[in-house]
Amino acid sequence: MIVTRTLRLALLAAGTAGGLSGAAYGLLNGQAGHARKVIGPPVADPLRADGVHLPTGVGPVPRSEVPEGVQPLELAVLGDSSAAGLGANFPSELPGVGVARGLAEELDGPVRLTTHAIVGATTQELYAQVDAALRRPPEVVLIIIGANDVTSKLPVSRCAELLGEQVRRLVEADVKVVVGTCPDLGSIRPIPQPLRSVASRWSLALARAQRRVVEANGGYAVPLADLLSPEFLARPAEFFSPDHFHPSGAGYEAAAEILLPVMCMAIGAWQGGPLPPAPTRSETAEARRPTSRIVAHLNRHLHLRRPGRPLG
Repeated sequence: MIVTRTLRLALLAAGTAGGLSGAAYGLLNGQAGHARKVIGPPVADPLRADGVHLPTGVGPVPRSEVPEGVQPLELAVLGDSSAAGLGANFPSELPGVGVARGLAEELDGPVRLTTHAIVGATTQELYAQVDAALRRPPEVVLIIIGANDVTSKLPVSRCAELLGEQVRRLVEADVKVVVGTCPDLGSIRPIPQPLRSVASRWSLALARAQRRVVEANGGYAVPLADLLSPEFLARPAEFFSPDHFHPSGAGYEAAAEILLPVMCMAIGAWQGGPLPPAPTRSETAEARRPTSRIVAHLNRHLHLRRPGRPLG
């Protein structure tokens, strides 16, 4: 199960980077087990709504409903469960659908959505999705990936490098690329502290590295963690699905609203004036203590705790 591997390997990363003692590792491992029980396995595959979406908000519709001579804009969505929309209750809540309908309204023309995203995918597996997309190159691609990369046991720098390679392949094929960078795993409440801070630290580091390589290779990066973390932390019951791990329809809608202006800008269709620069790091992230301090505090707390005294 992807959650199990994510939490286990986040612990390994913390132990390597921060010097966890045996007692501290044991506490975090127990927290990971508790979180796995709360989150549980996915209960269903993500919904699909590929096809032509119209400016009226209707779709998917048969190609025959598109006026003769009108070619839909081709949009492909690549990535992991967040790109696929796992957790949405209705097709209209899928992030790809939200972006497709927003683009259709902005362009006043049809948009054809094709989803290649796979639940559980890591950046190592993204090349196969890019291969599939390039068989019939779309005009614009949306990629959301990164949350599962902790399971790959690769350094953050290598995960980002792999993403940059795939962005470059798409750009060289004259495809516009927008990447929603790794979300903040620290916003997932079933992961208790201090394990949540460890996961947050790792995911934010990956997001920053992703942004650098995406922009260096000609793509557009949207820092989802920096832009969405405050909302997800403040309204978890609304923005998370019942598994408390994947976004709900409202969560995906919030992400689509942030992604849409950049998607429009990428294809030269944005009419809303200059977009403000995205933050390099959110106030929420800045307020978090570095993982090394958390680990040191945890080790010290466990070392000083009197025998037989419960943690509290």
